Amino acid sequence: MTHGRAPGAPGAHDAARRALRGLVMAATVRIHRPDAGYALDEPGTFLGSGYFVAPSWVLTCAHVACGGEGDEVVVVYEPAPGRGMSAVSGHVAAALPEGAGPVPGSWPAPDLALVRLSEPVDHECVYLSERPAAYFGEGKVLYAGWTVVDGRLTMLDGTLTVQGTMGGWTTDVQMRLGDNDLPDGVSGGPVIDPERGEVIGVLKSRAGHGRGGTSTGLEQLRTLPAPSGELKTEADDLYQAVVHAHDRYHRDRQRHPDARRHTWADVQSQLGARPGRTLSPDERVQLLGRLADLPPPASTRSLLDLLDSLPDFEAPAPLPAPRGWRDGLGALYEYARDDGALYLVLDYAVHAMTADRPFVASSTPAAEDALWAGVRQAAQRLGPGRRTALVERRKTRLEARGPAPAADTRRTGAPAGGPGGAAAGQSSVLLEIVRRGWEPDRCDWSVFVVRADGEAKRLEEVQRVPLADLATHLSAPLKEAFRQCDTPGRPAVLQVATEHSLLALDVDEWRLGPEEERLGTQRPVVLRCSDRDQLTENGDHGDYGGYAESGDHGDHGDHGGYGDHGDQGGHGGHGEIDGAGGIGGAGGRRGTGAAGAQSAAASNGDYRLDIDEERRARWRWLHAHPVTAAVLDCDDGLRKPVPPVEELRGLSHGTVPVLCRLDPNGREGDTEGLARLVRGGFGVALWRRRHGLPEAVCGEFHRGTLDQIAGPIGAHRLPEAVRDLRFKLRSGRPETFWAHGIALLYDDPHQPLPGTGDLLEAP
Repeated sequence: MTHGRAPGAPGAHDAARRALRGLVMAATVRIHRPDAGYALDEPGTFLGSGYFVAPSWVLTCAHVACGGEGDEVVVVYEPAPGRGMSAVSGHVAAALPEGAGPVPGSWPAPDLALVRLSEPVDHECVYLSERPAAYFGEGKVLYAGWTVVDGRLTMLDGTLTVQGTMGGWTTDVQMRLGDNDLPDGVSGGPVIDPERGEVIGVLKSRAGHGRGGTSTGLEQLRTLPAPSGELKTEADDLYQAVVHAHDRYHRDRQRHPDARRHTWADVQSQLGARPGRTLSPDERVQLLGRLADLPPPASTRSLLDLLDSLPDFEAPAPLPAPRGWRDGLGALYEYARDDGALYLVLDYAVHAMTADRPFVASSTPAAEDALWAGVRQAAQRLGPGRRTALVERRKTRLEARGPAPAADTRRTGAPAGGPGGAAAGQSSVLLEIVRRGWEPDRCDWSVFVVRADGEAKRLEEVQRVPLADLATHLSAPLKEAFRQCDTPGRPAVLQVATEHSLLALDVDEWRLGPEEERLGTQRPVVLRCSDRDQLTENGDHGDYGGYAESGDHGDHGDHGGYGDHGDQGGHGGHGEIDGAGGIGGAGGRRGTGAAGAQSAAASNGDYRLDIDEERRARWRWLHAHPVTAAVLDCDDGLRKPVPPVEELRGLSHGTVPVLCRLDPNGREGDTEGLARLVRGGFGVALWRRRHGLPEAVCGEFHRGTLDQIAGPIGAHRLPEAVRDLRFKLRSGRPETFWAHGIALLYDDPHQPLPGTGDLLEAP
């Protein structure tokens, strides 16, 4: 049987099979009861096997996942070969059939469950076949799973022979497997087509008499409940969310230039797989990834109608009926004529990119354009007549397509900021952190309560605190500041002002007590840059406006941070700062005074004035118009430097810069990139702290910032939108795991920090 596969050299084929085995075992996990704790190797809590199908999603059997207490389990996995086992808690998000429980002797078919991880972790994912398992026919399959051998948990794998099906051509068909023993514990593990290198099912049960057992085909996941209401986001439909995340994962892995390990598409190519007899494995993952960037089909009925409308496709729809774009593509494989297979696949892609939408996300137009570009490139293998037919089909369908509703970005609550910065009519809390240049591991800090009218009151000030102990030292003063500012249902915004080299400080991850929520989920936490006026065009500190021009630091105690206002005092000092136009008013700039301001203006000429006005203009525009996210330091997963300041200044006023490659503990150029954004006049920017994971694929981060951050609502919603993302992430919502480590610069140029002033108003 060679359909869908091209023969290769025997030696290469054996090497590919070994590589396939490695990929399968890397994604196969153990399921334990939630009381497993640190006893990861304890057989007494072991429930069965499973495998990662998408980032933060595990597929297993319902009788495995629901065999513990309630819906909570522990997933034990190996992040990478040789790194040892790790554990993460999970929740059973769905089980099939719904409402079923064990019956004597077995669990009702299809006996599937999806487990959602409670937090993002780094792991491998299997490749799921888009073909129904019943298409497999006869032959051998591979399997993998965990079991107990001599009192120890051990992973094992092997081969099984396909001996037919159970249930006929129905929605609960199972594959009968034989010629090997299936020990306790392997239920929930993957069943793999070794010729095509793709997972086709889940081990369900072992034979009561004899060898072998049964498996459930992946297509049974299509029977997951559909949303009862209007589909407003991809996450509203569990099936679409999981399979789209799967397809984007494999597309992004294939694109990722830093990847050092074989991908599933690499191994499938070595096996000689030819999906649909016309695509290479790489072409398939790129096509499925582009389809997964689109909103899902409006309904199963609309997808069936789309398949029926394809001129060269005549076949009964498989059961369960296709539900997602990948299902429709898989339905084409078995019935396309060899001479028309490519045209049929590309025609299907054109229909998908021009289909009616249940919603339109910010990324949808770009996704449609990218899919069309891929179709046009692949169509070069067709004759001129068919290439022209695809162009005309797209044009006709676009003209006939009606408008779609915009995606629901789920931004709830009152604006957390606006042209004035803090939530309208509400006080905010300001934390200023100043690193001591001669003691870089220590800092000075001050906490202020900033009233809605801009007047700021300093609650407390402390010097020479170790950076590593900031959260502990700030617990009491921040709690008091929040008590003074929070109103029922509206926690106050926390503004964190620090120099650019500390902008990667993860204040949003702080807990002010052992039982407290993280600050970033409790309230909006935004960053401000306190040394933007001391940065040159290249993003470095310049000579103008710096401490060198303010004379001796001794004039203001250990640092010049607050020498221009209120009682200087020491620990616990209080003072009032009258704010003409915002926090801090129009006093002298930090550490410069009037002479320093004049010197800065003289040395920088009109440029200094231009950039200040440009910064204000950008801020006003962002809060009155739709915003657009622009990733500046990454090109298809490949790190690139942040553009120079002059190039940044050329970006439109509606642009919110995004950095996805920031490693606060890594390259020195990362902090320089942040400095360039600030110096380029941007008061609003997003980035993520990568936490030292160089292999992290960033496609979901790019897509997430475009869809959930950019959009028709102005920038005033961003502080609350980021807080909402952090809250959902900590609640274990996988559709938000892309936002792990996200940070928001939200620095209102109309609200100077205490002790700073507006250069244009300096005497």
